[in-house]
Amino acid sequence: MNLQNKHIFAVIMAGGAGTRFWPLSREKTPKQVLSITSDISLLSETVSRISGLVPKENILIVTSRKQVEVIRPQINGIKESNIIIEPTPRNTSPCIGLAAIHIMRRDPDGIMLVLPSDHLIMDDAAFLTKVQTGLELVSENDPLVTIGIKPTRPETGYGYIQFENNGSSLPKDVYAVKAFAEKPNRATASRFVESGDFYWNSGIFMWSAQRILSEIEEHIPEQYEHLMFIDSGFDLDNFEDHITSHYNRIKPISIDYGIMEVTSSPIFMISADFGWSDIGSWDELSRIFANGHEENVIRGETVVVDSESNFIYSPDKLTAVIGMENVLVVNTPDATLICPLDRAQEVKMIVEKLRKDGRKEYL
Repeated sequence: MNLQNKHIFAVIMAGGAGTRFWPLSREKTPKQVLSITSDISLLSETVSRISGLVPKENILIVTSRKQVEVIRPQINGIKESNIIIEPTPRNTSPCIGLAAIHIMRRDPDGIMLVLPSDHLIMDDAAFLTKVQTGLELVSENDPLVTIGIKPTRPETGYGYIQFENNGSSLPKDVYAVKAFAEKPNRATASRFVESGDFYWNSGIFMWSAQRILSEIEEHIPEQYEHLMFIDSGFDLDNFEDHITSHYNRIKPISIDYGIMEVTSSPIFMISADFGWSDIGSWDELSRIFANGHEENVIRGETVVVDSESNFIYSPDKLTAVIGMENVLVVNTPDATLICPLDRAQEVKMIVEKLRKDGRKEYL
C-alpha cells in the first residue's frame, strides 16, 4: 500500500471535561475551547496544525452532545457532517471505535490519525514530520503506531511507554513497544525516567480504521458488538435514538487499557521532541509559563508581596497575595481555587465533590 494512494483521516477527540482545570474549565466551556497558551483555542490550534497534512473534508471531530454547541465556533472550515456526536462520553476506546466505523463507510482502507484536542505542541513542523513517518509505517505494514515523548522529569500525571532498542531494523527514531504503563506514583515514575527506556505516552495514535476495529473485536467484543449495531442503523430515521440506545450501554474504557496494553499485534513508537505537553493541570501550565524560572507566574490583575514560585490566574478581578510560596490561586467570577501548586493534580477531586453534592451550577 502506498501512502499517497490512501485516504488519511484525522480524528480529533474533543469531548473531554478538563476537570483538572477547574474552575476555568467547565462542562459548557471545556479546556479544549479555552485560549490558554495563545489567542485561539487549543482545539482551533489542533485543527490548524494538521490542516496542511489532512484535507479539512477528512478531519473528524468527536465530541459530546453537551459540548457540540461550544465546539462548533472553534472548527471553522469543518463541515457539520464531520462532527461525530457521542450521546454520552465513554472514554477513548468507544470514541475511537465510533470514528472508525464512520471512516470505514467513507473509505474501507482509511488510515486514522487520532489526536487529543487539548494538547500543546510548540514545533508544528517537527510534529508533522513524525506523523508522516507514522502514517508511512501504517501504510506499509498495518501496525499500531504511537508517538512517545522523551521525559524531562518523573511526571505522575502521564502514562508511559516502554520501548525496545531494535538497532537498525527500523527507521530512525522508531522502536518496537514492549509495554504501556498507567500513570505511576512518584517512585515508579523516577525509576521509569532513570531506566532510559520509558517515554511519555502522548496519546497520539496512527492505524488503519480496519485494524483498530479488528483489535476492538478481539479484545473488547462487547464494545464491538454495540458498534456494529450502531453501524447497521446509519440509514434509520430514528438513528439518534438508535445510537443512544447502543452507545450508552458500552462500558467506558481507554484505548490504552482496552487495546494497547493487551494486544499481541505489532506496536511501534516514534520518539519525538516537539515541545509537547497535555497541559492537563494547573501546575503543568505554570511550568510552561515559568520556562525554568523561579519567579511568580501571573496572569491577570494581581498584586504580589514577599511571595515566590506561585501561579496566580485572575483575569477578571484583582487578586492580592502576601507571603506565599508554591501556591496556586485561580480566581474566576463565580469560584476561587487555592491549593499548594504541587497538589494541582487533585483539583478533579473538587469537581467530583461538587458533582456528588449536586452543585451543578459550578460544573
